Amino acid sequence: MKRLVRVFSVLMVFWLTPLTASAQGYISRTLSQPVPGGIAVVPLGVSPEPPTAFYQKRPALVVKDSDGQWISIVGISLKAKPGRHVVHVKSPDRELDFTVNEKRYKEQHITLKNKQHVNPDPDQLKRYEREAKAQAQAYARFRSELPSNVVLDRPVQGGRLSSPFGLRRFFNGEERNPHSGLDFAVPAGTPIYAPADGVVTIVDDYFFNGKTIFIDHGQGLVTMYCHLSTFDVKAGDVVKRGQQIGQVGATGRATGPHLHWNVSLNDNRVDPAIFINEFRP
Repeated sequence: MKRLVRVFSVLMVFWLTPLTASAQGYISRTLSQPVPGGIAVVPLGVSPEPPTAFYQKRPALVVKDSDGQWISIVGISLKAKPGRHVVHVKSPDRELDFTVNEKRYKEQHITLKNKQHVNPDPDQLKRYEREAKAQAQAYARFRSELPSNVVLDRPVQGGRLSSPFGLRRFFNGEERNPHSGLDFAVPAGTPIYAPADGVVTIVDDYFFNGKTIFIDHGQGLVTMYCHLSTFDVKAGDVVKRGQQIGQVGATGRATGPHLHWNVSLNDNRVDPAIFINEFRP
């Protein structure tokens, strides 16, 4: 009898383990990487209407996962301290916490021939400040429309991932801001595609970024594409997933042709590799 009980217990563990492992929905399993510069997926429960969530006083993306549960997909700043963080939820009002784990990022040393891309003159600094303000406004925008998809497509086909997100960058020996995006080493002229539906908010030629496009995908999910050679869209255009928006180039502060791709959630720049299943802990 005791042996039968033990066998039954083992079988129950065997049967229940797969169910437990798959208890989370597809988005939660795919995107949850709670590190500085990463993403926290916070379960909000089941309800007829979507709850409203805030992280660090900013509205956060809320979608329904494949298991029928509402989740908040939260972008974590690269400067975030490891430890307990809180999402504030309304309807009903409550606080839900999650833990940010530690992650160390590597260094990158780059030599630039154009010294003004390291130390701009006063006029160039004024230009940069104007451009930075426009970009900050685009990142901070929050449209109520849901993104068509949050697990994103690669913006270019083929090519290797070169400079990863979060690198501590040194230009001609001088430290600058960490790398806020992901670089794809692809030839000039390579087509760039929208990874999800959205609205084009910026099409411009910037001092550091070169030819640049911003797409607002809804609910604080914003993507940026830099160093382009050509544009195939204009500000205000509504684009569909898979639509060509431009071509790869080497404009702005670039040592050669590549695509620099940024992803922003609730106004925090996060690792784009998470969205295309290329994240490395």
